[in-house]
Amino acid sequence: MFDVTVSQEQLNYAKKLVDEYNFGQRGYGDGNKREQLTGVIGQTVFADLIGEKRPDGSIGFDGGIDFFINDKKVDIKTMTRKVPVKDFYVHNFIGYQKNYEVDYYVFASYNTTNRVLTICGYIGKKEFFEKATYFPKGSKRTRSDGTFFTTFAPLYEIKQTDLLAANDLTSLLNGIV
Repeated sequence: MFDVTVSQEQLNYAKKLVDEYNFGQRGYGDGNKREQLTGVIGQTVFADLIGEKRPDGSIGFDGGIDFFINDKKVDIKTMTRKVPVKDFYVHNFIGYQKNYEVDYYVFASYNTTNRVLTICGYIGKKEFFEKATYFPKGSKRTRSDGTFFTTFAPLYEIKQTDLLAANDLTSLLNGIV
């Protein structure tokens, strides 16, 4: 894992996009504006990190493909947390996105307390579905701190320890092949 500080300019950019465009276009399980903002923050910061174009809501639905890295289709999945990521945490993936034609998922965590985006790791799509645990819509999920939530959509969870390690940007980019 490695951390990237989120600048005020990046945050303002993401907020402006979410205010102007609806990034949930499936019609079900789309996420509210706060959840969409989390995703756009992750995409914006990652785009800047790898020197690619930032998201642009005017182009409409991107088919789940956020970036091309080494000619592979990559989708970045970002969750919001208030604490740093721990090895025993899981990352969520909304099941409605399962059939998008991507090759890799990069998982990130946006810490709202200190405005840091942690690039947690990555995994190939096939391997993700071999390792992730599936929970049908309406399942009760208990967090490590004892709190719980009910899934609003089909949900896959993958353990942080099941992701391929990305200790820095170079190892991440070199691992996506």
